[in-house]
Order: sequence, then C-alpha cells, then structure tokens
Amino acid sequence: MEIISGSGGVTHPSGWKASGVFAGIKASAEDVAILCSDTPATVGGVFTTNAVQAAPVRWCKALVQRGIARAVVVNSGCANACTGSEGVAANARVAEDAGDALSIDAEEIAICSTGTIGKKLPVDKIAAALPGAVQKLSREGGAAAARAIMTTDTTPKEVAASFVVHGKEVRVGGMAKGAGMIAPNLATMLAFLTTDAAVPAAALQTCLQQVVEKSFNRITIDGDTSTNDTVLLLANGQSGVALDANHAAWPAFVEAVSAVASELARMIVKDGEGATRFITVTAKGAVDQGDALQVARAIATSLLCKTAWFGGDPNWGRIVCAAGYSGAKLDPDMIDVSFDELTAVRKGQPVAAFEDLESIVSRPAFEIVVDLHLGQAEETVYTCDCSYDYVRINAEYMT
Repeated sequence: MEIISGSGGVTHPSGWKASGVFAGIKASAEDVAILCSDTPATVGGVFTTNAVQAAPVRWCKALVQRGIARAVVVNSGCANACTGSEGVAANARVAEDAGDALSIDAEEIAICSTGTIGKKLPVDKIAAALPGAVQKLSREGGAAAARAIMTTDTTPKEVAASFVVHGKEVRVGGMAKGAGMIAPNLATMLAFLTTDAAVPAAALQTCLQQVVEKSFNRITIDGDTSTNDTVLLLANGQSGVALDANHAAWPAFVEAVSAVASELARMIVKDGEGATRFITVTAKGAVDQGDALQVARAIATSLLCKTAWFGGDPNWGRIVCAAGYSGAKLDPDMIDVSFDELTAVRKGQPVAAFEDLESIVSRPAFEIVVDLHLGQAEETVYTCDCSYDYVRINAEYMT
C-alpha cells in the first residue's frame, strides 16, 4: 500500500475537487473551504461526545443519517457553537447559499465550523465568498482547503493512500485540523476522508467507527473534548470499484482508511499548541484492553508528566503515579518503565542513571513503555509535552 504524506490529500481520489478562500472571518489567510464530488457520494460520520454540540454538528448528524452527501463547506475562525436558534438558522443559510453556488441540494452539503465558541457566524461574509470558492474548485485545490480549515494549527495536514483491486487503483485521501483542545472521544478537530471506491453508507459508518477508535481516539494534547468535533468519510465510486464488508478487498480498504486517519492523528499531536516533543505512550502487559488504555491515557494526559517532558526531565515517578491512579489493575512491584531503548524502572525500582534517561527525554520524539506484567493486552496513545507557549496561546485566545 502506498502512503502519501504531505502532498496527496482529499482530492487525491478521483472525482474530488476542493478550494480554500479568504472570507474575512479570520484576520488573514484562507478561512472558508469547499470539498466537492463530481457525483453524489455516500457518507459516514463520527462526532464529538460532548453534550454541548454546535449547530453544524447537529446538521451533519442528520446528513449522515440520510447517508448521501455531495459537498462539504467548512469555515474556520468561528465555531457557531452556543449560538442558539440563530446559529441553527445561520448554518442552514450557509447550506442554502452553498447549494445555490454549487447547483445542488442544500441537504447534500455537510457544514462544519471551527474556531471560537459563542461567536455569531458571519453568514454574509461566507455567502460573499462562496461563489469565488466554487470557481476555484479543482483537483489541485486540496492544499488550499487544508489551509483554510486551520485555526491555531501551524501547518496543514494532508495524507493519501492507495491500493489495487483487480487491476484498478482505489484511492483514499484526507485532511484534518487540530492543535489544541484535543482529547479522546474526538477533540477540537475536523477531519475529512474521501475515497473513489463505491461503498454503501452503512459499511462506511462501520469502517469509520472502527478506524476512529484506533486513530483520532488515541491522541491527546490537553485532555479537552470540544463542541464541534467531526470526522466524515465520503465515497463517490469514481474508481469503478465497489466494496462492502463481504468483499475480499475490504480489509485493504479499512487498512487504507486507517493509515490515512492514523497519520492525520499523529500530525495533530505533532502540531500541538506550543508542543516541542512528540511522545508515544504504550501500556502493555495489562489484564485487558480497557486497563491498558486507562494506563496509557492517564500518563498521556498527566500535566505533571507533560510539563516534565517539556523540560527534558525523565521523572518516571510521575509516570508510575499516573498508572497507579488510572483505575487499572496493577501490582507496583511488577511494573517496568522504559524510555526508548533504555529501561528506567524494573519491578517498581529504578535501574538507570538520570543522565542517561535525560538524553532520551530531550529528544524531539521518544516512546515510553509501561509493562504491567499481568496479561497480554496492549494499547498506545500519542501525546505531546506542555510548554510555556501552550499557556500563552490559550491565555490569550480571545484577546
């Protein structure tokens, strides 16, 4: 399977076009994106588990229930969350205006928003920008769309993959945004995955739920789950290959979608607000998957661990402490902790010199493995450090 990172994106699959334009929602740079298929596509979606859900999330949930989509319109700079009935009406108007500009039914258009919560959606600015965005739709427009959905991101996030079925190439592409308010059960992130395979909506939904659980639900930056999180998977059938869960090539399709989603998820963590280090946390030897995940997440979200990593401080005591309060079954006298190639703790006791560990934790990327020695279950969560810049960015977000 070929994985294309940083160049291929949502327009890599056949029949997909995109654009990104400046509408004036943000002070500068593109802030409205359109993703459009040449033909109607089936759609699956996974959304935030936050009880406070923005108007565009509710709109997209209804669209996914219908199972058909033709386009996605995204704005950055305003979440259109906690805006009441006025926000619902604003979301609907964007869909209507986009439908007019694209000459398609508004109910076939997913609307997504990201940015500050509580701000009114500047519908007039978006409406004015839509005709130009439609004119700019192209196979080359994926990069502009990936830039337009960014908020505090410092870099656009695009990935693509492809595989062959009976001599025909099937492509999967994706773009995502997210750098802060990132935690399991999605986060302040939007992700859009496309394919040119023909896949029934129900099968897409099953695939996406499976993929998200092991990708976007395995990352954390700050432990916060947002109001607007949305992941959509759209399939337009332009490759001429029809797939479902009973097809021999279905595992290859799921693998391709997973590869794209997992790489996008890692990109989000690497671009975490103020992040200077990328950390892979693996918990193994747990009695079951739930316990393994509890341990990995407790360590990955611990502010004491994350601030230590920022300082290049291999404070393994904080790691063991987080494992202990995770709620997982463990025996403190059986725990091993390693940093990359070096074992720091064996059977609950230190076995490595501080200076040797410090050289590893000073790396831009490293892995922490906690072995509970109680079973065979293993889970991995991706995280980053917490720096002074994270505090600065979020202390001044609305000022």
